[in-house]
Amino acid sequence: MRPLFRALTGVLTAGLLAGSATPGMAADAGPPGGSSTAQQAIDWKPCPQDATAECGTLRLPVDWARPSGEAFDLAVARRKATDPDRRVGVLLVNPGGPGDSGVDFAVRRAQAHFSTDIQERFDIVGFDPRGVGASHPVKCSTELLHQQPSVHPRDQAEFDELAEYNRALRDDCRRHTGPLFDHADTLSVVRDMDALRQALGEQKINYFGHSYGTLIGEQYAEQYGDRIRSMALTANIDHSLGAREFLVSSAAAAEDSFHQFVKWCDRSSSCALHGRDVTAVWDRLLARADRGEITDPDSPDRLLTAHAIALFAFKRFYGPDWDELATYVAGLDAQEPSERRRSDDADQQTTSEPFYAVFCQDWRIRPKDHREYAALTRAELRAAPHMRGSPRVHAAVAGCIGWPDEVNNPQHRLRITEAPKILMLHSRHDPANHFSWAADVHRQTRGTTVLVPYEGAGHSVYNRSDCTRDAVDDYLTQLRIPSAGSSCAPAGTG
Repeated sequence: MRPLFRALTGVLTAGLLAGSATPGMAADAGPPGGSSTAQQAIDWKPCPQDATAECGTLRLPVDWARPSGEAFDLAVARRKATDPDRRVGVLLVNPGGPGDSGVDFAVRRAQAHFSTDIQERFDIVGFDPRGVGASHPVKCSTELLHQQPSVHPRDQAEFDELAEYNRALRDDCRRHTGPLFDHADTLSVVRDMDALRQALGEQKINYFGHSYGTLIGEQYAEQYGDRIRSMALTANIDHSLGAREFLVSSAAAAEDSFHQFVKWCDRSSSCALHGRDVTAVWDRLLARADRGEITDPDSPDRLLTAHAIALFAFKRFYGPDWDELATYVAGLDAQEPSERRRSDDADQQTTSEPFYAVFCQDWRIRPKDHREYAALTRAELRAAPHMRGSPRVHAAVAGCIGWPDEVNNPQHRLRITEAPKILMLHSRHDPANHFSWAADVHRQTRGTTVLVPYEGAGHSVYNRSDCTRDAVDDYLTQLRIPSAGSSCAPAGTG
């Protein structure tokens, strides 16, 4: 079975090899909340992808507990404020993942993403978190990645097979990556981000984090809250969840988005399934995929699994891109049964795969045996009978089976004591991060955070409407906090 990793991470660029420490390396950022002792300038040059942006690297310790040990180069990119006279400061950004490239965001996406006002007033700075993109990427054998067994083991023997595979893959990725593999957790990224603040010469930063990037922001606020001027977080992560809560709430979010799609199709004549029982069509399609009757429209020699179809839908819920999803489902439903078999050809020896190196060090979720795993799966399926659970989180939890129990950054309730007011936005019908996650983070940090719900669908939030964009822009530029109880109405299909 083809591994699910690439569906969970972005396409990553080639990495840089870590070496030993050099005299110019940034000094230890100090204990969390403490003072830093040195700073290093970044040698900015025009980015190869786009000369209107600047790129550089920052030499940092692989292990912050051993600052004079091995080092790696953190890849950084920035777009300077277009109106220097009105410049407020730097805006560090992280677009999520884990595995999305902040460098790519700053170079290729920031201008289309942020308003003119934000671009005029902030140096937009993106970085590839350690293990991602050009920041010494985690690499694994492509052939081994393609050997992943089912993440739905049917008995203890298949559970043991999955655990054995995960351990073998972990050892393989560690061998190809080096010591950084064991330090890809978000707390280490937080230390890197504060070192980047120093290198930029800033006393305080502004930060915009989306999805998994909100965990970076939350934990930065815990450790270095007094170094924040403003922080806006969209599609928030609740890092206090246990295994059952995490799986069930993730499944419920995916199922809720499926029902939002069905409701849209029922009322919209543009839907390719309009006038049909969409739920029945969907359930029948997944059953046919289970029987090996559905082929990939882009690769007719490959069969599509029910999971692959659900994952395609899940990704389209992010937009939401409901028209595209309806057309895709209608096309698959019209297929004649096929006996073709899926094949995968590895075309390179190693592949960049940071997801599990990050996720399994950030979450202590380790089902011990098939009985425990099956109970979690049953609860997940009850919460999402049509989506069959969460395509993303089920695979994430399955990938940590067999890993050591110790993690670098275990779950805990947030404790933010020194940060200024933090703005949170979250879609009511987010397919990936359940709205309850944002509500719970807000409860944990009620004196520090302000939560503005977007009452529509989709995973992205900032550009959803004038309301969502203005809430973020007014806060980042003027520190204007929305009033308590504020929300943003749905816009368009979302």
